[in-house]
Amino acid sequence: MRRAFDIVKAHYQANDRRDMDGMLADIAPDCRWTEMDGFPCAGTYVGPQQVFENVFQALGQAFEGYTFKLERLLDAGDEVVGVGDYSGMHKRTGKAFKARVVHVWGVSGDKIRRFEQFTDTLRVDESMR
Repeated sequence: MRRAFDIVKAHYQANDRRDMDGMLADIAPDCRWTEMDGFPCAGTYVGPQQVFENVFQALGQAFEGYTFKLERLLDAGDEVVGVGDYSGMHKRTGKAFKARVVHVWGVSGDKIRRFEQFTDTLRVDESMR
C-alpha cells in the first residue's frame, strides 16, 4: 500500500507534466474536493468527473497558463499539506495574478478522499476585473 505522501506527490508530479489522467487517477469516487469560497470555481465537488469539469476544466477555460507551483509538501500520515503558488492570466481581462495557496489532502485506502484549498482569493479576483 502506498503512503498518502506518495499518492499526493504523484498528483503534483502529474500536474507538472500536464497529465490530466495522472492527476485524476487517485481521486476516489466519493472524494469531497473543496475549492475555497471566493475562488472562481468555489464549491465542493464529489468524485473525479466533477473535479475535472468544475475545477480543472473551468480554470483552463478562464485562465491562460494557469499553474500551481509546489514549494513544499508536508507529511502528516493520512493527511498531507502542499504549500505553493498559483499563477496565470485571466483570458478575458488579460490581467495576470500570483497567489499563495495551501492544499490539505486526506488519503485513505490508497485513494484521495478529501481535498481542501486555502488561497488568497482576492489576488485571483483582481485578475478577473
